[in-house]
Amino acid sequence: MNMSNPPKTTQAEVVYVVDDDEAVRDSLTWLLESNGYTVRCHASAERFLQSLQNTDKSTISCLILDVRMPGMSGLELQERLITENLPMPISFITGHGDVSMAVSTMKRGAVDFIEKPFKENELCALVERMLTKARVDFAQADQRKNTQSLLSKLTGRERQVLERIVAGRLNKQIADDLSISIKTVEAHRANIMEKLNVNTVADLLRLALS
Repeated sequence: MNMSNPPKTTQAEVVYVVDDDEAVRDSLTWLLESNGYTVRCHASAERFLQSLQNTDKSTISCLILDVRMPGMSGLELQERLITENLPMPISFITGHGDVSMAVSTMKRGAVDFIEKPFKENELCALVERMLTKARVDFAQADQRKNTQSLLSKLTGRERQVLERIVAGRLNKQIADDLSISIKTVEAHRANIMEKLNVNTVADLLRLALS
């Protein structure tokens, strides 16, 4: 599957805005909703984190985040999301940015860093870029989950055979490695193909390596 330009999904998509400035929240909400986006605003990082506890994990989302806020800062929230494995594309908006801060956030995975005031077309383009990344991330995570579910069906011996198939070992070599007969290796291969629902070795390798 080509993930470079994934189609829009049927999953809910949300643009989160976390900024302690009510005027900024209102402005961003109006701007983004008028362009067809669903927006959820929070006045603090702490409230945003609390809201995530009740959020559907299949929601595709991105985050527009102020850098300087009372309590937990935007940079601290970015670090918290990374630590708790709650990845979502983040872009920082601030009126107090500087080059070193921009570099720091980008190194930690931020998509962009723009200063107030910002242009409507630039912001909407940025949001679409973030949501596109979120769709890719969601699709890849879903694929990994499905792959792990299939691999979990394999027995310990089948996993050993699969590892050697992926390493490019021939049936005879696998038989020698595991001290079993070639026919037993062939039987394991057939079981592996059936359990993983693949028809060719190429498909098997593609799935195992994903």
